[in-house]
Amino acid sequence: MGFFTDTSICIGCKACEVACKEWNNVPDDGFLFRATSYDNTGMLGASTWRHVAFVETADSWLMASDVCKHCTHAACLDVCPTGALFRTEFDTVVVQSDVCNGCGYCVPACPYGVIDRREDDGRAWKCTMCYDRLRGGLEPACAKACPTDSIQFGALDELRERAEARLADLHAQGKEEARLYGEDPHDGVGGDGAFFLLMAPPETYGLPPDPVVTTRDLPSMWRWAAAAALTMTAAAAASTLVRRR
Repeated sequence: MGFFTDTSICIGCKACEVACKEWNNVPDDGFLFRATSYDNTGMLGASTWRHVAFVETADSWLMASDVCKHCTHAACLDVCPTGALFRTEFDTVVVQSDVCNGCGYCVPACPYGVIDRREDDGRAWKCTMCYDRLRGGLEPACAKACPTDSIQFGALDELRERAEARLADLHAQGKEEARLYGEDPHDGVGGDGAFFLLMAPPETYGLPPDPVVTTRDLPSMWRWAAAAALTMTAAAAASTLVRRR
């Protein structure tokens, strides 16, 4: 299961942010006025699991509701030493706050900069795709609250088909700048469980253009480390044998 967020019909109402906070009991962000736009939350973080960005360009005003991508190849899962992060039966990625020890390894591991730790307790937090609601047969709170269906929830295969059709429709309208982001199962993270239709390059929205799972090279690194350790052990053993002789 996953999210398809169509930014072309986002109106920036922030209903998704409010619904997420209310359902998941996520604390407020301090109600800061940033004096840069109508965006008062700034970015995703431990207390902002859905973030509606307001992006002003030379000829348009873009709005997009960002969220954890629930990667197919999730680096946060790879580096978590306690098993606090786990993949659910819905193929989403969830943090168990009562198991998290606050080590913070998952924070730099995320290629999207999604996961963050709260200052008061040091534990990591992020979107759970409303795991408790899914287990009860309900859609996530953000999708339920979205008045324009910019946020759509469902089976990923169906969402990808819907997204392709929507993209073709926009291109037919002459909006060639429209593109899908995170829908490709063959990309650097194996495809995202939360993907987007964007109306500008991903960098415009603060998204990495070509995200790659940060633990991609770990297997080869461990192989090289093991080979080096074996070489050193063999050399030490040979040296000891020579001295004994």
